[in-house]
Amino acid sequence: MKIVLVGYMGSGKSTIGKTLSKQLNVKFIDLDAYIEEKEGMCISELFKSKGEIFFRKKEFEYLKQILNSTDNFILSTGGGTPCYGNNMQAIIEASPNVFYLKLTIEGLLKRLAPGKAHRPLIANIPDEELPEFIGKHLFERSFFYSKAHHSILSDGKSIAAIVNEIEQLLV
Repeated sequence: MKIVLVGYMGSGKSTIGKTLSKQLNVKFIDLDAYIEEKEGMCISELFKSKGEIFFRKKEFEYLKQILNSTDNFILSTGGGTPCYGNNMQAIIEASPNVFYLKLTIEGLLKRLAPGKAHRPLIANIPDEELPEFIGKHLFERSFFYSKAHHSILSDGKSIAAIVNEIEQLLV
């Protein structure tokens, strides 16, 4: 069984993935952590030292490596992963269990604003500009996210409720 979680940053991919992993007793893989381990540096350093094109090539390489493995897993992708190259196509071809954890702009703001300093993409955006930035970014990315087999509306739901909803939809 291969389960892939996609969605915007702060949508809960890692949190849901870890909880689902424990419940189903299936290995959890965070794609960003996997890339950091393989490359020996954090994502922000990779971007700074080698550039986004290098990062996106490595991201696709490691994504394919994971998707082509025979192991069962739950994979949490980076927020941008589905939006580059043929990543989303590779994901939906590799598994019938691709879930988009979908939140409203307001829901994402509640989650992202408190820890914004730790998110390089939004760290330097003034608070008053954050809703517009997230809205535009989400609009651009939703085309890719919506290709997932299932969309889980996650606003106001507990981790347990989201995990339960995913379990009910597994093929």
